[in-house]
Amino acid sequence: MSYFDDKQPLVADIFSRYPSTPQGKRSALMPLLREVQNAHGHVSDPHMAEIAALIGSTATEVRSVMSFYSTYSTVPTGKYHLQVCSTLMCSLAGADELWDELVEQLDVQPGELSPDKLFSVQKVECLGSCGTAPVVQLNDSGYYENVTRRKCHELIALMKGGITPRLDNPVPVTVNASGLQVTAAGETVGAGIGSLHQVGGSS
Repeated sequence: MSYFDDKQPLVADIFSRYPSTPQGKRSALMPLLREVQNAHGHVSDPHMAEIAALIGSTATEVRSVMSFYSTYSTVPTGKYHLQVCSTLMCSLAGADELWDELVEQLDVQPGELSPDKLFSVQKVECLGSCGTAPVVQLNDSGYYENVTRRKCHELIALMKGGITPRLDNPVPVTVNASGLQVTAAGETVGAGIGSLHQVGGSS
């Protein structure tokens, strides 16, 4: 049985959000992918083919859309899927060293499961938490912020013991009225739009 065979009300609900045209049907791709990703931790080739048939597309097109987003995986992920932000701010704050520490501790590389099947790792683009770099995202749940080597060790030890450490910030990251990021402790970090000023004379 295919994944959506017994989920026709769900499929109908997803399609109802878009125009009843061929193009509208294709717009349902993302939520259908998300449904499978949430259920299985990844989207397999048979799932891609099933979704393609539902929306009137091809498995190749479905895969090409998936490849654009780091939120989708074509291979199984662990119970703890750890995503390390690798863009400039996090790299300057030590994300590269954190990545090396993580893969060494877990004995795992991208696309693999750790020997205990608990962990998978991935480098991702900006997670939008530059004021608390380096940042690690757990699954789709939220962030561990300012992750030092020591903090990394502590987080992994808890996870290996079957305990999911409390997130520093759930997704989405909280931003106050001034445009400043707010940590879970209520502290504001980064700079808001009030810090911007015009350079040079007016034209």
